[in-house]
Amino acid sequence: MLFSMAVPKRKVSKSRRDSRRAQTYRLEAPNLSPCPNCKSPRLPHRVCPTCGYYQGRPVIEQEAEAAK
Repeated sequence: MLFSMAVPKRKVSKSRRDSRRAQTYRLEAPNLSPCPNCKSPRLPHRVCPTCGYYQGRPVIEQEAEAAK
């Protein structure tokens, strides 16, 4: 049994094609939230790069803390 592929009935214009693609080229600022420990901006659901805390407990040891 042969299956034929779907074929568009009309040519998609350059304007319609490019306006659809334009959504993927848009740049967005990252959603930053303040760290509850040190109040510096960080990405949500990630370890704070400044203090190394995640969900109120230290996850990674920072170099500045190790030098103390």
